[in-house]
Amino acid sequence: MPTQILWFATRGSGVVSLILFSAVACLGLLSVARAQSPGWPRFLTVGLHRNLALLSVAFVAIHVVTAVLDPFTSLGWAAAVIPLASSYRAVAVALGAISMELVAAVIVTSLLRERIGQPAWRAVHWGAYAAWPLAVAHTVTAGSDGTAVWMLAVTGVCVAAVAGCLLWRLTAGESNRSRLGAVTGGTADPVAVEPAWRND
Repeated sequence: MPTQILWFATRGSGVVSLILFSAVACLGLLSVARAQSPGWPRFLTVGLHRNLALLSVAFVAIHVVTAVLDPFTSLGWAAAVIPLASSYRAVAVALGAISMELVAAVIVTSLLRERIGQPAWRAVHWGAYAAWPLAVAHTVTAGSDGTAVWMLAVTGVCVAAVAGCLLWRLTAGESNRSRLGAVTGGTADPVAVEPAWRND
């Protein structure tokens, strides 16, 4: 029975993590493109983006811990952080480990942003966009439900949502981006305008 609980917890937290991670990616893309639009809903702000990101990290932590403790996979803690160290579906698990480490890099550099400087923080932040497709690939290849119809449907919705937001951002008017650049000093990142929203 405890083994089954761990297995279901690993699967459930993985699915929730993918959904939350996809929502974070969508908010990040949309916030950059429309940060200066007065008609943009207040709930799509940097605060929501960060809170969802923290929530997704919590579910990723649950996913990793339960996967490591599950005797069926016998991952071990090393496999959770070292790519290809797993004896269970090494490549698939490595995709998840790299994705998690990219997210961790964003969190750490955000906490140390004032010390490391804006250019270094921005480089890590933008590079972390690779974490999402890696997480999707991990979802499809690592779990026993990865290719199940219901899981493919969930993954398909997440991919379609992020792809739609990316397309919207790429086709958004240059006026939004230029206004954002003027406010953020060229960072093109909504986090840089957080103080403006805090004063709303």
